[in-house]
Amino acid sequence: MTGNNGRKDLNYKDLKIEIYADGADVKKMKEEHDRGFVKGFTTNPTLMKKAGVTDYNSFAKEVCEAINDLPLSFEVFSDDFETMEKEAKVLAGFGENVYVKIPVTNTKGEHSTELIRRLSGDGLKLNVTAMFTVEQAREVLDALNPEVPSIVSIFAGRITNAGIDAEPIIKEVSGLAKKQGNSRVLWASSRELFNVIQAERSGADIITLTDDLLKALPTLGKDLYDYSLDTVKMFYNDGKALGYKII
Repeated sequence: MTGNNGRKDLNYKDLKIEIYADGADVKKMKEEHDRGFVKGFTTNPTLMKKAGVTDYNSFAKEVCEAINDLPLSFEVFSDDFETMEKEAKVLAGFGENVYVKIPVTNTKGEHSTELIRRLSGDGLKLNVTAMFTVEQAREVLDALNPEVPSIVSIFAGRITNAGIDAEPIIKEVSGLAKKQGNSRVLWASSRELFNVIQAERSGADIITLTDDLLKALPTLGKDLYDYSLDTVKMFYNDGKALGYKII
């Protein structure tokens, strides 16, 4: 059986949404930068732990030296707002392209709104993170300085893990962000490549992809019969390499 059952009109190079690489491996970040496709980079404490980062300041400085022409998001570590504010100013000082990631609340559930208002009012570029609801986004957007670029990160992947459609949430937040004027909406915690399609059609400006998803981008629009055959070949070759025998 032959014939196209894919999306020949779909090519990842034609996407309107910006792709940010999500990770904390400096070598891979440099490689993605040099490829020239991704438009920015994000990281977080969990990714840094996974990558074996032991000195945050050294890591951030190394990344800023290697990548000074694209947005970089680094997250504060503390749980009290006074220390968060000090950390944010240190991180912002590493480069003009740095966006400081501030969680929407601390671990006690206390809202970061006033801290966001102060930092944005001081001219810091912020990436407000770990947002799940329209109400959270509305409060944050009201606090952000419209004269300063900012990012609002909606954790769409985790929202869908909870059995909730993230697209309506992203769509509504995108509308609010456009009214605010200088904030961009980021579809965060992607789980699969179809999230790129969902993020673009729901009005998000940015989507973050892990290294594995970045590598898979060329499969967008692939002929499904060809994809099926490639999958069969993969199973066959892996079984052959393992020397499996049934009879």
